Parts: sequence; C-alpha cells; structure tokens
Amino acid sequence: MKRVDDFRLRFGERELVPIMIGGMGVDISSAELALEAARLGGIGHISDAMLPTVTDRRYDTDFVKAKLTQYKYNLENADKSAVKFDLGQVAEATRLHVSKTMEAKRGSGMVFVNVMEKLTMNAPKETLKVRLEEALSAGIDGITLAAGLHLGSFAMIENHPRFRDAKLGIIVSSLRALQLFLRKNARTNRLPDYVVVEGPLAGGHLGFGMDWAQYDLRTITLEIMAYLKAEKLDINVIPAGGIFTGSDATGFLEMGAAAVQVATRFTVAEECGLPADVQQEYFRASEADIEVNGVSPTGYPMRMLKNSPAIGSGIRPGCESYGYILDASGKCSYIDAYNREVAAHPGEKKIQVFDKTCLCTHMRNFKLWTCGHYTYRLKDTTRKAADGSYQILSAEHVFKDYQFSTDNKIALPV
Repeated sequence: MKRVDDFRLRFGERELVPIMIGGMGVDISSAELALEAARLGGIGHISDAMLPTVTDRRYDTDFVKAKLTQYKYNLENADKSAVKFDLGQVAEATRLHVSKTMEAKRGSGMVFVNVMEKLTMNAPKETLKVRLEEALSAGIDGITLAAGLHLGSFAMIENHPRFRDAKLGIIVSSLRALQLFLRKNARTNRLPDYVVVEGPLAGGHLGFGMDWAQYDLRTITLEIMAYLKAEKLDINVIPAGGIFTGSDATGFLEMGAAAVQVATRFTVAEECGLPADVQQEYFRASEADIEVNGVSPTGYPMRMLKNSPAIGSGIRPGCESYGYILDASGKCSYIDAYNREVAAHPGEKKIQVFDKTCLCTHMRNFKLWTCGHYTYRLKDTTRKAADGSYQILSAEHVFKDYQFSTDNKIALPV
C-alpha cells in the first residue's frame, strides 16, 4: 500500500515531500509552522493578511499606533474613505516578516506566502502590488494568490527581477476560475507553477456560494487535471480542503495530483499561531458546532465555529487602527450593519450585530474561529488529559503522520 512519502512534488529538478501547509491569516500560519514544513522537506505558508498588525506583535513595530494617531479624528465618522494605509509601512511590514522568516529557513523545503486579493485596504491595486513586490524582494520562495481571481496580479509584478524565478500559484475552486486567470494573464507569457484546487470542505472563506455542499473536491480536481492535459499545460495541481489523513492525501496523489495542501490538523500544533485556549475550543468542537455563514464583510461564505465570540458582537469598527477590508471607496458592509443597529437602538451602550462581523478586529484578537469542515475530528488525533484538556501536537508529528501513515490510521502522540 502506497503512502505520501512514495511521491514527490517536482518543480523542475527540485523534489519535495508533496505536503503543503495552507496559508491561514493573521499569523495563524506562523513563521514557526512554515519553517517546520520547510525543514521537513515540504512547503509551508506564512500569510500576508494584516501584516502591519502582525509585525507590531512580532517585531515591536508601531504601525497600528501610527495609523490610529493619524486618523483618530475620524473615529466617529461613518465615512472611512480618508483612512488610508501608508504604502511605505505596508512595504516595510512585508519586507520585515518575509526576510526574517527566510533568514531562519533550514532544510530542503520551501516557504511560500499566501497573498489575499480580498484584503483590499482602501486601495486594492496599490496595496496588493506593494505586498507582492516586497515579498519577492525579501526572498520568498513562492507566492500563492488567494481570496480572489487575481486577474491582474501577474501583470503587477511582471517587471520584477524574480517574476520568473519564484514559484507562483493560484487558488481556485472551479475550472472556470482557472480559465479566467490563465486567459487574463496570458500576455505575461508566464504560466503559474501550481494551482491549488480548494474544495468545499476547506476552512475560512470558501470559493463557493451557500450551495457549497453540492460540490466535491475530487470531481473539481479531475476536471481541472483533464483540462490541463488537453491543453498541454504543465502546471502542478494541488487539491485542498478536507484532506484529513495520509490515506486521503495518497488517494489524490495516486490519481495524479502533484501534492496536497492541508491545514486543519496543523491548527492544533505547537507552532501554530492560535492561542492555546482557542486550540482547546477546536478540540472540543462537535460536527454540529461548525457552520458556514455569511457574516464575513468580504461577501464570501465562511466556515467557523458557531460559538466564535465574534458572531453577534457589536464592536465599533476599528478602521482607523486596521481597515484591511475597506474597498476602494472606503466602505465595508460591517460598518453599514453596525451603523444600522446603532440607529435602531439609540442610547444603548452595547449593541449586537448578527449579519456581519468586524473581520479585522476579531481576527486580530483571535475571536473569529474559522475552521475546516473536519475540525470536529481533531479530538481523535491526540490524547485527552484527566483535566479534560487535549494534548497539543508538534507540527513534525502531524507532518510525518501525513507522510508515512496508511490504512486511514492517525498516529497519536506519545
């Protein structure tokens, strides 16, 4: 019986263990987690989601404080169009986090950065271009284009000296999305090195509507592989979403996938950026505790734990400090929902907003517990202590379980 270690992901002459840890935002996919994947011969992601906020926490920068000081006058104003990011600070934050991570890299694997198009930051094109270019300049091994179609992203960086050197990939959830990307970026004469096919059981934002349950990762993956073969396009296909065991992964590799992307099981690793108390919430979750809802102001459905403190929170929008979801006009659907509830409940000190959530503030505070469909199975991957808590795993343990396990078995920690 084959196992994941019987296969290799190939980029030219380079061979890697075909395991990629997915990019989970706001430092949940921490540098430490990505570096472990690289040390073990696979690929790990860091995320560029809210990097000025992340670098404040990691490297004692003051980007959030500086932004709040500059725009404090606007706190009570519903119009956030004036609240802009300093592009120099965005560049500095990206450069700092990527370069520090790459300096620490050991082993034969690679570190990629997950770059979200839906992180619009009140200047979608300008901020995205800076983030992409600075990641390349800081030495990142590869960039995964996420949370959007990225129809203009290749053109933004085609003049960068590493445009054809770094590995570049795109996350899609349908063949049509991939075809759009390829068509719009054809003039750069640069194919993506890989495509991550993210299915309906993935964590966080989904590339589907609320009819997500009608879709199947294997079906979409086979459709994309058939299309690439027919068009004679040499692009690595990497399925993601709901791949919970090494045997699940092996099944996709046997049908021709180049690698698999996994994330849910690494949320409860020591190296993950989730706080320990939140990791215990993931362990305790039952299948009934997980839902796909529409509270994200991005417009994408999002999978999370029902008991996330962010759901129903009426926190004031924190755009002067954060504001990562503001569109090109300085608007965010949470601001509209918040102001509606304030107007409907005059004089009340505490309000609740159930239809949308303040994604920035709650993600920064780890109060929005996005998760994969199979999070309820995490309790079966570890041991429960006498006090009712669950043992946290090492990233190496989880990685090697994927790499070497067979028969749908999961190795418990010692």
